[in-house]
Amino acid sequence: MQLTAGEQRSLDGEDGKTIASAYRILLAIGAATEAEKLVPIKWAHVSGVNYNTIGDSGVEFLEKFASDDARVAVKTTVNPMGFDRTKPNSLEENFVRQQLRIIKSFKGMGTTPSFTCVPYEIFDIPPAGTPVSFAESNAAIYSNSVLGLLTNKESSLSALASSMTGKAPYSDLRIQEFRHPRVTIRPAVELLTELDYGLLGYFAGKIVNESCVALDGIKEIKSDTIKTKCLSAALGTSGTCGMFTSSPSEELGQKEEFTKEVVAFDRAELNAVNDELNTADDGDVIVLGSPQLGLNELDLIFELAKEKKFSKRCMIFCPRTIYNQASKTGLTSRIENAGAEFVCDSCACLTPLITKNDVDSIITNSIKAAYYLNHFNQMEVALKDLKTIVKNHTN
Repeated sequence: MQLTAGEQRSLDGEDGKTIASAYRILLAIGAATEAEKLVPIKWAHVSGVNYNTIGDSGVEFLEKFASDDARVAVKTTVNPMGFDRTKPNSLEENFVRQQLRIIKSFKGMGTTPSFTCVPYEIFDIPPAGTPVSFAESNAAIYSNSVLGLLTNKESSLSALASSMTGKAPYSDLRIQEFRHPRVTIRPAVELLTELDYGLLGYFAGKIVNESCVALDGIKEIKSDTIKTKCLSAALGTSGTCGMFTSSPSEELGQKEEFTKEVVAFDRAELNAVNDELNTADDGDVIVLGSPQLGLNELDLIFELAKEKKFSKRCMIFCPRTIYNQASKTGLTSRIENAGAEFVCDSCACLTPLITKNDVDSIITNSIKAAYYLNHFNQMEVALKDLKTIVKNHTN
């Protein structure tokens, strides 16, 4: 990999041990991805914020990183943590203590305490074509596919290294060639709900071993944030693909011959994915928010539940920024009056707020939540679209 004189000096330790370590991480990733150089980025979004995802060794690593006077070089936002600090809970003391150590480390590095997996719904978006470094998979896929930003599906370590250096390897989806799909998935079934698009995304992620996939005939959903978020999150859950386009030829000047393979997605494929993830007919608790909900979803929930009450406990995970915005218009209080509860700064995935000790099964419209709650929390999951959930569980 070719380094500038300044990058070489940083690698040699002239800017401190932490920056040198960050450059070594990027060089290793660059070598693995055949990058010829590093490119400047404008924004990093780091994961590895929830104690359940990084454990004690991760806590110690972050504290060491922060203790060396490490400071971010570009705007750096952070993923959700494991719980809402403003609400009472019965979590284990060790979890709370370790989670707070993580928060302190990220704060010491100068990151923005966003605690969100949907930064694209909160912060100003740079122009299309801007290189960024996003570790959260749904954010990376959404940003590549809808916003035209340039990011690979980064790991927590690579995004952290990019936040410190303001650089990222020039490889994969930061190069135009790799943003051209070579596989097209052609839906042969009508996709109506956000859950349908999530099932499509999960199917695509499982079968496509490429950086980009074409999903034929879905161009119109790019203006539908709810469906596109569900699609992006599901695609990121089941595989390594980091971007989708709406057709093999309509975007990016793509020529039809780029697409070597066409795969059908019909009712049989949709049902097979649903059967894999939908393991219960009903659930004890409604869980909404993986990815975290934005104003569009909150508006929809209010309209669907207007003058009704939830008949089951309903947990809504959303960014605190979104919650504060919705509170100013009275939206949160109206939803709370319907019996729902908000959990801010956290996400439905890998949170200790939902455990097998208290809950046997959950109801959700999220493919990502279904996967993680089933595989890691050992819970049964009833998958339903949002309109069906509210219709069936309010009175």
